[in-house]
Amino acid sequence: MLHRLAANVISSAAFAAIDASSPQRARAHLDKALTFAGLSRDSKAMYQVWNLLTFTSRQFENHAEAVAGSEVMKRSSIARRDPLYASLGHIRNASGLARLRRRSEALRALRDAERAFARSVDEQRPEWIKFFDASEVHGLSASVWSTLDDHGRAEYCLHRTLAAIPDGMARNKALYTAHLSLAQARQGDLELACTTGSQAHAMLLPSSGSRRTAHTLSATRKAIVATGSKSPEIVEWIEESSQWI
Repeated sequence: MLHRLAANVISSAAFAAIDASSPQRARAHLDKALTFAGLSRDSKAMYQVWNLLTFTSRQFENHAEAVAGSEVMKRSSIARRDPLYASLGHIRNASGLARLRRRSEALRALRDAERAFARSVDEQRPEWIKFFDASEVHGLSASVWSTLDDHGRAEYCLHRTLAAIPDGMARNKALYTAHLSLAQARQGDLELACTTGSQAHAMLLPSSGSRRTAHTLSATRKAIVATGSKSPEIVEWIEESSQWI
């Protein structure tokens, strides 16, 4: 029990580092968490660590490693018993495969994730995996479609995400609103992207802002600048956003 508790606490510290876009610090935490999770012989604790290891691999842009980690997740004993864990493993797998430009495999993994999630039922699970609800499935699906350059499909998924996020989850709303802005910018809907980006920035509180959200807004700004638009409204937003990105 103590080993499992230690793994959970260290994994929480690792997630904070991931959210701050500090994958090296996260990986250092996760190396320790993996040891404690192994000593605990708790499949859920091990799965939590592998989920975060896969996330850090993506931040390091080591997508082959991320795919390998997601393979461990979806083949774990807890994933075989619980469709919710299977779904998360498949969707992490889809994300990595999309980044390796293995489109057909990525879409197959995405379908597997959706089917597994549809089979999941409400039951007692660790607190950390409660983030993986319908809104998150749509949001992570949007990431896969965006990586595959289908920004219209990504935008559709992001609207479904934002409609499903509980009101109290301000950080998630800010993050996915920023992703919506980026999807709109990549489709050439520049004025709409600016409006959505400003909404995301307004949700970023100094005490609780996520670096991932800020980085997504920065990507939105770069996409808009790259269009070379001379529209006064667009130019004004570019100048304004330079002060908070």
